[in-house]
Amino acid sequence: MLLKELSALASPLNDQQIGQLQQTVAELSPQQLAWISGYFWGLSQTQTAGQQPAGQSIAAVAAKPAGKLTIIYASQTGNAKGVAQALKEEAVAAGIQADVFASGDYKGKNLTKETHVIIVASTHGEGEAPDDAMELHEFLQSKRAPKLPNLNYAVLGLGDSSYEFFCQTAKDFDSYLSKLGAKPFVDRIDCDVDYDAPAAEWRAKALETIKDDLLGGNDAEVVQLHVAQNATAAVSQYNKQNPYAAELLVSQKITGRDSGKDVRHVEIDLGESGLTYQPGDALGVWYDNDPALAEALVAKVGLTGDESVEVDGQAYSLKDALVSKYEITAANPQLVTKFAELSGSKKLQKLVEDKDKLREYAANTQVIDVFAEKKTQLSAEQLQGLLRRLTPRLYSIASSQEEVGEEVHLTVGLVEYQQGEESRFGGASSFLSHRLEEGGTVRVFVEGNNNFKLPANDNTPVIMIGPGTGIAPFRAFVQERDNRDAEGKNWLFFGDRTFTQDFLYQVEWQKYLKDGILTKLDVAFSRDQSEKVYVQHRILENAAEVWQWLKDGAHIYVCGDANRMAKDVHDALITVVEQQGGKSREDAELYLNDLRKAKRYQKDVY
Repeated sequence: MLLKELSALASPLNDQQIGQLQQTVAELSPQQLAWISGYFWGLSQTQTAGQQPAGQSIAAVAAKPAGKLTIIYASQTGNAKGVAQALKEEAVAAGIQADVFASGDYKGKNLTKETHVIIVASTHGEGEAPDDAMELHEFLQSKRAPKLPNLNYAVLGLGDSSYEFFCQTAKDFDSYLSKLGAKPFVDRIDCDVDYDAPAAEWRAKALETIKDDLLGGNDAEVVQLHVAQNATAAVSQYNKQNPYAAELLVSQKITGRDSGKDVRHVEIDLGESGLTYQPGDALGVWYDNDPALAEALVAKVGLTGDESVEVDGQAYSLKDALVSKYEITAANPQLVTKFAELSGSKKLQKLVEDKDKLREYAANTQVIDVFAEKKTQLSAEQLQGLLRRLTPRLYSIASSQEEVGEEVHLTVGLVEYQQGEESRFGGASSFLSHRLEEGGTVRVFVEGNNNFKLPANDNTPVIMIGPGTGIAPFRAFVQERDNRDAEGKNWLFFGDRTFTQDFLYQVEWQKYLKDGILTKLDVAFSRDQSEKVYVQHRILENAAEVWQWLKDGAHIYVCGDANRMAKDVHDALITVVEQQGGKSREDAELYLNDLRKAKRYQKDVY
């Protein structure tokens, strides 16, 4: 609109130039607009404006800020990083100078030089700080941590309230900074899995609170901006907020006919999206819920599904909103608590009083079965208020782009169990394995994971521990190392129920072993003998060799179930270090902790 008004005034630009400028401006972010305004002003001050040779520096003018905001993110899978980057863009658009740091790249002692800091923190495992944040987390609670009376800070936490230690890392950072004398300029917020809206509201509040302290004055400073020759943007335009509509090429069952599990090998065509990924990254998958489940859900609470509801300012039928906008499969403690109050169910009200039992019940019960506890009539608005917004599922990528080009592969285990005479299915897994036909469209994006990466040195040995669908990233790892002609040794531990029915990618692993790409392969099939055998038992059986690999600099990777497998594997590794290394249990734990800090012990658990 502004450009149209300008074109009506006396202007040195003709109508065509105005049109071209309008089209360009529409594609720029506020941060880019602010930068380019100073850039063009600098060009206008040179005698050869518009003819500046590429590769040279020019002067641009920008408002000189009164202070600086430092944003630190502690991220395991990328969510906290995304929130931190959005916060920086919003700060810059508001005229506030802002820097963003991964917590692993930020030295804690530098906090004494800061005036305003915001920490965006995810929580990993059982209340643990993400791998990148371990050193900063430990530093702030150590005797070496400095007093911070001049620091103003704020903390935003990301987590999942289904877990006991919800947003624990954010709570820790808040507590540590406060004890060191720093002052919060806005209260901490603990965001659940559907964090986008509350996080955006909190960011706006935080910036509004500090803008008077940090907003630039009237003085201008000249900044030298380098004009790169033939600079091109290599980053894809597709992300969580703007996913790519990809084609499903293959959804093939890779467990046997008599297996108790349905595991799929999924191949997706990324086409000309420009999406790239590295082994260890995840693919975000947006999915639609089962329309039949949506119908059953509304009927359970006395509705028809035709009721009109509003979502993000748009009108939908209730059924359509449940299919595409809300989580209607997995329950959560908040939903159980709210429904207990609305329904008056004595069973649920008793559960609410015991947090441990509440979490266990919510984790093992779907929404429709919570509603079945007591027949209750709900309005469409009440039903909306009970449900979380739909969030994408993240799947560990099971391919190397060096191997498969413009494709991405996943290993998807169908979530399926019986509830009385009815079957219950997972939302995303049933979408990919049953409801989406080959040739159909699935919305995807790449979620980078810098905390689960192959060593930079191709000569470094790696130990990969991935039972069940935890095998996925290691298929990518081995493909990558094969394509790079990496000479480092590769040892894979894989486990599942039975050899004949559940040996995922068996033919591929045997070929890699025969070709020498895979140095060692140890498998554990729990139901092929009277006593259960798991991957942790195979680790202990090979304790001396595992220890030798560690002494030779091996990196250890664990992927799969966080609740039991990852804990059992961790305990086995402690035992290996304790017995083979001649260390006390405490020293063995410190040894593994040091491996984590050095990125030699990495986990991708869920």
